[in-house]
Amino acid sequence: MINWGILGLGRMGMAFANAIEETDNALLKGVASKSGKRFKNFENFSYEDLIQREDIDAIYIATLNNTHIDLIKHISKEGKKILCEKPVSLSLEDLIETEALVNKKSIKFYEAIAYYSHPQTTEILNLYGKNDFGKIKSIECNFGFKAKFKTSSRLFNKSLGGGSIFDLGCYPISFFMLFVENYEKISITSKSLNYAKNGVDDEAELILNYDNKFEGKLKVSLKSDLDNICKINFENGYIKINQPWLPEKKTNIEVLIKDHYFIKTIHSDLSVYANQIQNVSECFINQNKQINLFDINKSIINMKIITDWLKKND
Repeated sequence: MINWGILGLGRMGMAFANAIEETDNALLKGVASKSGKRFKNFENFSYEDLIQREDIDAIYIATLNNTHIDLIKHISKEGKKILCEKPVSLSLEDLIETEALVNKKSIKFYEAIAYYSHPQTTEILNLYGKNDFGKIKSIECNFGFKAKFKTSSRLFNKSLGGGSIFDLGCYPISFFMLFVENYEKISITSKSLNYAKNGVDDEAELILNYDNKFEGKLKVSLKSDLDNICKINFENGYIKINQPWLPEKKTNIEVLIKDHYFIKTIHSDLSVYANQIQNVSECFINQNKQINLFDINKSIINMKIITDWLKKND
């Protein structure tokens, strides 16, 4: 059993607090919120006091994006395990320093990309590995919704990690990474960015190339309701995922292999966030357990691509 503490009780912190009740290997022991927000009858601790509690094994960081790195440093001093909301950092340099720290302290660390270990993602990889799809030709990924522009909103505040790329870019990038054997052979072919009135990107597109074998067509948006799907196009068919980012307990994916089309239904006993907590806790308990989670090495690759995507063209 892993005893958890939560830093931050915003939307994601509350989602974690509710989801953990579905699991059988994780227990919520404490919460900390600077806003004074409470969860049920839990006492509201200060961040420092919660981090130092001896009865807590792991901490979920659900605070504002620009606070993550400092909190990881404090938690690492106490030797606790960490699950951190995305993005872990607002700069590649800070993330590289953090990687060195967690490795030096032997801290078990994951970034909270919840869909990564969901049964639907596992089934997609199984289908790909066990069927005659042929080579991958391209991967298409979208994630976008229409958000009302407000300079006061975190989504449009650059200092808080706002913008379409920081907020949503990790999803299509991480999906593309699922099918890559050598991350160092990912390159950017082209990109385009649109900016809101205050200079923060509100929509962006990216074409990735993997070792001249296949490409990824990625799009994120805070100004448009996109068709939020993923599609893997093969020589002999495709796999289309209609709920890639927040899959429900029952989801359907469309599959075409040569001339055979079918719909595959995937069932999960747990909600997407509970599933993540269960799997992360399992890996904290059994370090030899092989589960598809987003570790610090994947976070570095993701951040390198995000950093290059955000750079304005000369």
